[in-house]
Amino acid sequence: MPSSAPTFAELLADCTRSAVHLEMRDQYGISDESGAFSTWQSTGQRDTDPESENWAPWVDLISSAVARGVAVRRARIVSEPVTDYIRWEHAGTVVNVAAGEQVRWLTRRRASDIALPGNDFWLFDDRLIRWNHFTGDGAWAGEEFSDDPAVTKLCADAFEAVWARAVPHEQYEIH
Repeated sequence: MPSSAPTFAELLADCTRSAVHLEMRDQYGISDESGAFSTWQSTGQRDTDPESENWAPWVDLISSAVARGVAVRRARIVSEPVTDYIRWEHAGTVVNVAAGEQVRWLTRRRASDIALPGNDFWLFDDRLIRWNHFTGDGAWAGEEFSDDPAVTKLCADAFEAVWARAVPHEQYEIH
């Protein structure tokens, strides 16, 4: 592993085949999302403009990777009924899809027999994991990397098992 942690943009730029993301929390408390989330809670309005200041950097990053032939997939395991945060995420996922991400949703009840790692992660080209750590209330608590073949296999297998059962974003109805 490099001595300094690569940025997400660098990790994605190094990808040649796939970048998969597994999200397993029902609530995140990421500080730079708090204003938009609060606005949505009070008004029901969510920024879904791929060209907005908020979304454009992400859209550019993902669409560039997809244009190079990288499959970018995101799976979310959620409890039902869903939290307000998941409703907010669902409302904004149209932008992820517009950027070229494939997104699926799996209810937690349907994930009970899948061996899952303990943390959310990104897996790049089935060879490098970026673990996403969060505090109990969902605040960002840092990242960690692993290229251990046994751990990357665990994550790849878990992601594929979730993906096979999950519902594509366009078909998932919030409950």
